[in-house]
Amino acid sequence: MNILTKAYVAQHVLRWRLTWDCRDTRKRVTVAGNPKFVGPRDAVGLIRDGDVVAFSGLAGNQRPAIMYWAIREVFEETGHPRDLDLLAIGGIGGRGRVPGSLEELGQEGLVKRFISGHMETFKAFLRLADKGKVELQCLPQGVLALLLDAQMRGEDSISLRTGVGTFIDPRVGRGSPLTNGHAEQWVSIEGDRLRYRIPKINVAIFNAPAADREGNIYVRRCAMIGESREIARAARRNGGKVIVNVGLVVDKGYGEVFLPADEVDAIVVFKGTEQTVTVPHRRHWSLFSTESSLPIDKALALTKQVSNMMGITPRRTPADYVLARLAARLFAEHSHKGAYVNIGVGLPEEVCRLMYEGGLLDDITLLTESGVLGGVPTPGVFFGAEACPKQIISSPEVFKLCYEKLDVTVLGVVQADSQGNVNVSKRGDGAINYVGPGGFIDLTTAAKMVIFVSSWMDKAVYNVRDGKVRVAQPGTPKFIDHVDEITFSGAEAVRAGKKVFYATHVGAFQLTERGMELIRVMPGIDIRKDILGVSPMKVILPESGNVPLVTLPIVTGDGFRLVLE
Repeated sequence: MNILTKAYVAQHVLRWRLTWDCRDTRKRVTVAGNPKFVGPRDAVGLIRDGDVVAFSGLAGNQRPAIMYWAIREVFEETGHPRDLDLLAIGGIGGRGRVPGSLEELGQEGLVKRFISGHMETFKAFLRLADKGKVELQCLPQGVLALLLDAQMRGEDSISLRTGVGTFIDPRVGRGSPLTNGHAEQWVSIEGDRLRYRIPKINVAIFNAPAADREGNIYVRRCAMIGESREIARAARRNGGKVIVNVGLVVDKGYGEVFLPADEVDAIVVFKGTEQTVTVPHRRHWSLFSTESSLPIDKALALTKQVSNMMGITPRRTPADYVLARLAARLFAEHSHKGAYVNIGVGLPEEVCRLMYEGGLLDDITLLTESGVLGGVPTPGVFFGAEACPKQIISSPEVFKLCYEKLDVTVLGVVQADSQGNVNVSKRGDGAINYVGPGGFIDLTTAAKMVIFVSSWMDKAVYNVRDGKVRVAQPGTPKFIDHVDEITFSGAEAVRAGKKVFYATHVGAFQLTERGMELIRVMPGIDIRKDILGVSPMKVILPESGNVPLVTLPIVTGDGFRLVLE
């Protein structure tokens, strides 16, 4: 990246940081002859006490920030609207640090119940829940997306095998309620399936790029559309209201109409409305849209530079790159041309980078649970968007696609155990330490092959030298006898005949009917001392007793190639 581009990125991030909390919720942008164009506070007047309000978005994408601020300010001044149920299927909080996220509504009395698939970013709600001030309900992200799709069609519940054998299964764990007390259970057992339900939403609020003067909504040059159409039509079917926050007023014909004017109750124009975090619709980056002409390598370099400058991208070690190459090689050996591949957040992003650099993009389709397909998922702060996507569909549509066609998902791990179970949803006690499954349960249910990518131990230090990997400083085991919460059921995966691999710094495991079998070991790793001697997880060795070594190109990177075999 040249010095001019770096300077541009620095200026871009600085401008966003200096203005990220600037707003005037009393300002109205109106259109003559169309009363649907209102100010943010006017739109809040459509929300009644006790309403069930649904939002669309994932991570930093599609934030209707001006509406979050307006709802909070009106509540603080008047005490209304209050006792709301809020639903957001993806993690669109600010982790208690970034303003203008859904966390603005984490006020005692404003919210009665919060419903999501990913809880970790909503620190304000988690703190309230630990005080007994808010009820938390957590369901898999894909299940929530499909429930919104069902409500749009007038259906109240759905039945799936998704979640069987995990914590969401009342026979195994707590089901949907995350907080203690007398919270409703929204999951019931129905033979070998689970039936899911949620309350009927009656207010939909989402961010879209533009509206014309008649009130038609356009999503041209968006980074994602999430659940926008589904929550709008579900709210309307349930007799409710639709509020759309846009960044631009355009001429009719700006693009294909996403939502016609007669399906919209209020349009709030705010010049700071973002395409994705830091990038307003008024100065959109085409690289996030299907209209991008920027080469993928330059698009990825630009997004990575923003994340680096914001301190979002983790610092990777040489051992992490070895781990990513191991996972990428497992993918290439066991996948095929034409595969649909989902990439999770964290270390899987490094595997995704290798897939792209290895020239596999013409042979596979990468996708994210937000509904963006065909480009390369963007890391760090832009997670949920893609660089140079070929198609953008809704999140319910992409989960339907996954259930039909998903071949591989590459995901991270908090804990794994002797039965091949994986926990990614619970980091510790109390709501404040709860992560939630996101789309993890749906994706591992849908995929034919699952590749988990994980450090062998928390806070361990590894040296990579002379073609060998050595444990310089042990850490806390992540591979244990029993996980704290089952987000992925090893028994269900074996029953379904899935291929399941676990790539780590010390080698690779495969889940078999015998258990967690060590199928490759890193050169320099002593199986007895570095694996069997430190792991509470029961490790199965091959029946031959010989564990193949990871090849030298994976360890050094020299001559490393990916070919779908």
